[in-house]
Parts: sequence; C-alpha cells; structure tokens
Amino acid sequence: MRAPVLVTLFVWVLSDATTRHFSEEEMAAVRQRIKSMFYHAYNSYLDNAFPYDELRPLTCDGHDTWGSFSLTLIDALDTLLVLGNQTEFQRVASLLQDTVDFDIDVNASVFETNIRVVGGLLSAHLLAGRAKMELEPGWPCSGPLLRMAEEAARKLLPAFQTPTGMPYGTVNLLRGVSPTETPVTCTAGVGTFILEFATLSRLTGDEAFEDAARRALMALWRTRSNIELVGNHIDVLSKKWVAQDAGIGAGVDSYFEYLVKGAILLQDEELLHMFLEYDRAIQNFTRFDDWYLWVQMHKGTVSMPVFQSLEAFWPGLQSLLGNLDSAVRTFQNYYSVWRQFGGLPEFYSIPQGYTVDKREGYPLRPELIESAMYLFRATGDHTYLQLGLDALESIEKITKTPCGYASVKDLRDHQLDNRMESFFLAETIKYLYLLFDPAHFLHGGGAEGDGSWEEGGEGGGCVLGAGGFIFNTEAHPLDPAALHCCGRHARDRQELRDVLLGLMQPGGQPDRGRSEGPPPGPSEGPPPGQSESIVLKPGERKTPLLSCPVQPFSARLAVLGQVFSDDA
Repeated sequence: MRAPVLVTLFVWVLSDATTRHFSEEEMAAVRQRIKSMFYHAYNSYLDNAFPYDELRPLTCDGHDTWGSFSLTLIDALDTLLVLGNQTEFQRVASLLQDTVDFDIDVNASVFETNIRVVGGLLSAHLLAGRAKMELEPGWPCSGPLLRMAEEAARKLLPAFQTPTGMPYGTVNLLRGVSPTETPVTCTAGVGTFILEFATLSRLTGDEAFEDAARRALMALWRTRSNIELVGNHIDVLSKKWVAQDAGIGAGVDSYFEYLVKGAILLQDEELLHMFLEYDRAIQNFTRFDDWYLWVQMHKGTVSMPVFQSLEAFWPGLQSLLGNLDSAVRTFQNYYSVWRQFGGLPEFYSIPQGYTVDKREGYPLRPELIESAMYLFRATGDHTYLQLGLDALESIEKITKTPCGYASVKDLRDHQLDNRMESFFLAETIKYLYLLFDPAHFLHGGGAEGDGSWEEGGEGGGCVLGAGGFIFNTEAHPLDPAALHCCGRHARDRQELRDVLLGLMQPGGQPDRGRSEGPPPGPSEGPPPGQSESIVLKPGERKTPLLSCPVQPFSARLAVLGQVFSDDA
C-alpha cells in the first residue's frame, strides 16, 4: 500500500552532491579530532561527575539517572579500548569491580540496565584480552567483569516473572517488583534482551537468562495484529495493546534491531523469520516515499506522519540484510533533516518539513552516524564520511561547553540542556570513530599474526576476535565466537553439576538448580514461595501510567484504537 506525500519535501539527494574523497591522512586527522572530543567529555565526567551516573555539562556536576551505577564509566569502558587506550581500560575495569554495587535499594529501568550495564560489562569482559588484562583460566568463559554482568542481569530476572513472560518496565534491585508497578511498558522494553541474555547464558552455562528473553520474545510475537504489526505500549499481564501506533521509532525500534542481530549472533532462523514477517508489513503499510510513518496497528491507517530521530538506525539495519537500495534512499531523507538543523530533532513533521512542537531537541543521539558507519562499510561511498565530518563539526560548534558536551534543547535556536547522556560516549563517539577507521578490528580488520585473533577457552582451543562483532543497541560489541567457545564447556560443567546435585537430592534425582528466573515454558505467575522476595511493600512507591525507556510520544497516541492529544 502506497500513498503520495501531499507536499513537496525538502530532500537533499546524495547523488546530486559533489562527494569529497577522504585520503588516509585526512581520515587519521579526523580520528584524532574524535579522540579529543571523547577525552574532553570523559575527563569532564571524571573531574566533575564521578561516581554519579552522568555529567551535567552546564553546571559542571553530576547526577544519577538510571540507577546509581557510575553509568557513564560503564558505558564508556569499551570505547576506551576502541580508541586504543589499554591503560585506562585496565584502570577503570578494576575501579568498577571495587566500587559498583548492584545490591542497592534503587528502582531501575529493566531495559536501560540491560543495554547499558549488562551490555557494557559483557563487552568489556570480551575485550579484556585485547586490553592486556590478566585473564582467568578458561576466559572468556569466566572473569570478574562477566560475574558483574551476571549479577546485574540476575537483579532483572524478577521483572520477567509475569503470566506472559513479558517483563515489567522497572524493578527494584534490592527488593524486586513493586506491587504498584504499572504493567504497561513499551514494545522495546519487552523485546530487547536476547543479545545480552543469550550471551550471558552461553558464557556462564545458566540458561535462565536466554530462556527469559526468548519467552518474552515469543509472547510479544503472538500479540501481533492480523496485518503483522505491533503497537507501541502493551500490558504485560493481559497482553492487551494500550498504545496501538505501529512504526519503527521510539518505543519499538530496538525490538526489530534485536530480531536481526539476534539471528546473526545466534544463527537463529526463527528470529530472522519473525523480523522478515514484520518487515513485509512495515514496507507495505508504513513506508511512504522512503520515509516511515506511524500507522494504526490493526488498520494500517496513518496516525502520525512524523519522522523520529530514533528511526535513523533503520538504514544501518537494512544494510545488514543486504537491502542497500532502500537503505540508501531512506538515509538520504534523514540526512536532509540533519543538514536542515545541524542535528536530528526528536520529532520531525514530514508534511510540514519542520520540527514538532515540544520535540525540537537533539540529545546527541548516535543513530544517523550508526547508519552511516554500516553504509560506508557496505558501499565504500565517501558521502557517509562527509556526514560524519558534518556531525563532528555540528557537535563541536553547537554543543561543546567547558565541562563536556550538552544536549541541544532546541535545534531551532541551539539552546542547550544540562545533560550529557552516557550514550554520547558509548555510541555517538564510538560510531563516529569507527566510521573513519574502516580497518579497525571491530570491522574484521587486520590479518593473521598481527594480534587481531586471540586464543580462548579451556586449553586455548577457541579462536576469538576474528571479526563479525555484533553491536548491541548501546553500541557494545559482542563476539559471536565467544558464545560458541564457552557453550561446549558450559554444557560439560552443567552435566557435571547435575550429577553432583543429583547425588545430594532425596532419591538421588538430578536437580537443574535453576531457582532464578522464569521457567522455559508458560507460567501463570511467579514460582511458588518467591512472591515475597520480589515485591516491595504495598504503597511504598507510586509509578506513572506508562513505563518506557524512551521519551513519550509528543502529540498523539492511539489508545485502544482512538487518537488523543497530550491535553486530552
């Protein structure tokens, strides 16, 4: 189904522009500028904000945002190694082991804790060999950063103990899910766990994590509409769609991303099949002149003709599937918006060709740079390097402060906001640097014998780092080889554990010992005897109506099929 766009759009066509060719020397010079940008932000955080989660660059202080984890330090850890700083990577990895405590009375976003904390620690663990850290025997199947990641993820498992297997949006790290917690969360908050949780299960041998992620994915898959679309917010207890806008942006984006990347990481045909079914519907109902609009999930009628900055990951995802023609055309549209404002506003009205009221900001998001990295890797077209240089210039000119880089409150007049999100160091700078370093080991660069490959596993029987890294949605790279390396040893350890535990059980029957997390099959609720351990006292904390890891929609939501404005 196609419909013409009724107004003339401001579209800057890449093929009509004079493409500058960047020499190796010029690319190296840009990389040095990106390093300087990173260290200005990173040192400002250390000097003014640590141990708080994030830096406030206008007041030169810090604040906790997602759970009091020193989040920026965790998120930036693997970026240090990407930039080649082994010494600081080693120092920070040791510092985090000594200072971060997950046994705290904090209400944390399940989604954000997973992608930033669990993902960041897993990535750092898998890169520890390249950082010349002292490795435990059997690495990467063991190690202190892996144990930290496992501890953080285990704190999230109570959120998955629902009748459907779909997780609550928030969990208290000390006491579990509040009885007053809203059951309404966004689609991405249900479907964005398979990369981290499957990696944990394959490295540690504890299947509870991957089981939880897969059960949530399958429950979400079964709730799709008759036209193969999913909405934006769902009740995780009743499986009823509360917000029925279907699209590829805020609240949904990383669900689709994880189906594709999960299929690649795990070589899982079922996940790929699920995405391809969705993609057919997305192309049929939401794509208009290489933009992607928001439509009603059951009818396919347009509910919001807007582009959201979070959608800019889509061309990069399409390139992973080989859909380059479509990816390039969509990227052209998104790049035209960047050139119009010097950044991507959170919401952009496609018919009006301008920002949407109250969504004019740019919080230094990475998604367009991320797509440029993938498309440059796929095509070699230096136009994508020009976007990278444009982004660097814009960020330096508009957002740099004496204490770091500030989010843009309003792209129309470049007012700044007093926040530097941790993803600026985890994603934006990392993707920008990797865009200008096509020979980087994360792209599979290097040759045998130059240190690009590593030995791992018990007895050094595994080859790691041979290319094919998969980035989670917070740009933390995961090495698929490590999963296969540890899987064999994990199975052996589990079989031995079953035998030993079986000798200790009455009657000598083996016990899988999986007391944490949801069972692999359907469940009607939390396991017996665990309800007291995962709840807060009644009335101890009030929660908002919706729980979602991203900003809410700006003007309209289709709730139970009806459209309401913010002030309705």
